Amino acid sequence: MALTKAFRDTVMARAQRDRTFREAMLSEAITHFLEGDLDAGKAMLRDYINATVGFEALAERTGIPAKSLHRMLGQRGNPSIGHFVEVLKVLQASEGISIEVSTERNAA
Repeated sequence: MALTKAFRDTVMARAQRDRTFREAMLSEAITHFLEGDLDAGKAMLRDYINATVGFEALAERTGIPAKSLHRMLGQRGNPSIGHFVEVLKVLQASEGISIEVSTERNAA
């Protein structure tokens, strides 16, 4: 199901005023990547970037052209690990957070 413009606008407005919500968006995007759901991860990361730093500012801070960032996070995009890590470094710095990964054992 496609998201409506009104829904996207609501999400962006909340992200702009609510730090906890922004952090949850970024965390959820990374979780999707780690779980192998690349499409959902890219979509959430695009929404997060649009609601926060924007692609132009991200391009300046990463040294990756905005057009390349849009492509790599698009539906058919396949970001290199180097570019992906650079994007995450900048997003963490702009949010003032540090992303940590932890492990937990699945119940058998």
